[in-house]
Amino acid sequence: MTDNVSLISGVARRYATALLDLAEEQGSVAEVETALNAFEKLLQDSADLRRLVTSPVFSADEQLKALSAVLDKAGQTGLAASFLKLAAKNRRLFAVPGMIQAFRADLARRRGEVSAEVASAAPLSDTQLSTLAEALDAATGKKVVISSKVDPSLIGGLVVKVGSRMIDTSLKTKLNSLKFAMKEVG
Repeated sequence: MTDNVSLISGVARRYATALLDLAEEQGSVAEVETALNAFEKLLQDSADLRRLVTSPVFSADEQLKALSAVLDKAGQTGLAASFLKLAAKNRRLFAVPGMIQAFRADLARRRGEVSAEVASAAPLSDTQLSTLAEALDAATGKKVVISSKVDPSLIGGLVVKVGSRMIDTSLKTKLNSLKFAMKEVG
């Protein structure tokens, strides 16, 4: 299983690096980033598209035809669309989600950015997100790009992941710690 995961991530990194290099040469990095984000949203919203991307049952030609139709309907053209079609033609469509992640990671690294995942019990306001970003910028010494999600099970507080570091100030964790400490006592 691990070998399969590393194989996919290796393929994804190589494709993503090639795409980013080409996008930089053509001066279309922002366009490609936007198009990949839009395609990722399509993948999240459509079970049929996910099945097309991940299923080995479809031939390369079938995947290419179906993907071309989806991209045309979504109005996606340019380098990102050509890249996705190439992935389909080369039977690498299954690795596209990893390619998008690798593209983002490589782009952030080249920009000197660090990504942070923030989970909160309720949606954070723009003011709260910008304040958190400033605090993380100061703590890391780099520009931090935040992706936030809502996890009501946290009850309150935040869980912040920056690289391999995690800061968990959620009430859920504090209550679990208290529960464990009370079991130790009695």
